[in-house]
Amino acid sequence: MLELRNVTRQFGGLLALSGVNLTVPDGLIVGLIGPNGAGKTTLINNISGLDHPTSGTIHFQGHAIHRAPPHQVTRLGIARTYQNIRLFGELSALQNLLIGQHLRGQASLLEAILFTPRYRREEQALDQRAHALLERFGLAQVAHVPAGTLPYGDQRRLEMARALAIQPRLVLLDEPTAGMNPSETRELGEQILRFKADGLAVLVIEHDMSLIHQVCDQVYVLNFGQIIAHGTPQTIKADPVVIEAYLGQEETE
Repeated sequence: MLELRNVTRQFGGLLALSGVNLTVPDGLIVGLIGPNGAGKTTLINNISGLDHPTSGTIHFQGHAIHRAPPHQVTRLGIARTYQNIRLFGELSALQNLLIGQHLRGQASLLEAILFTPRYRREEQALDQRAHALLERFGLAQVAHVPAGTLPYGDQRRLEMARALAIQPRLVLLDEPTAGMNPSETRELGEQILRFKADGLAVLVIEHDMSLIHQVCDQVYVLNFGQIIAHGTPQTIKADPVVIEAYLGQEETE
């Protein structure tokens, strides 16, 4: 589904990514781990179109996307969340989801102005789907609450719900459990597993190894912009190179 080949990103004299090869197969959950500064967010920015590789290629379902702008990447079926939450804080939880869904709307501007039957049917369907997503993530009771006033955990769940609102084929999750306690992390892990049950592919960047073990089929390890290991969570956990570069450091902190 998603294939990165020899992706390199250089900022002046800084080599943020160097010859990265990574694949996210259809319907699987792939983890990306590594120490701070390893290049993980740079990688996800290059996939989502916020940044572009200096060299190398990125293909999604046969489409070359390494030079595509974000809106084209989204239209192809890639959604993402952010390490720092980016909701429309002044809008309600429901409105945040409705905005996300309008990318998939088919009614024209003229139909909207004339308030045609097709436009009304489409708006009703989008509203029903938005409420269903709020229910799925346990947010139905805050549908009309401004997103910026919600507790941190609810904002994280709302951002994931908004990612699903565009009906993607691939979801990129950038540290989705940051700031969550262990109970919240397990609950969010169950939601991520539902993505797989829905037939979606997922690439998740995460520091919390409990989540990686809970949800991931495969794991890549990035260190100083290079992939140093790839395998199952169990294999990665036992890899001495990974332990020295990342896991061992984390365990001694």
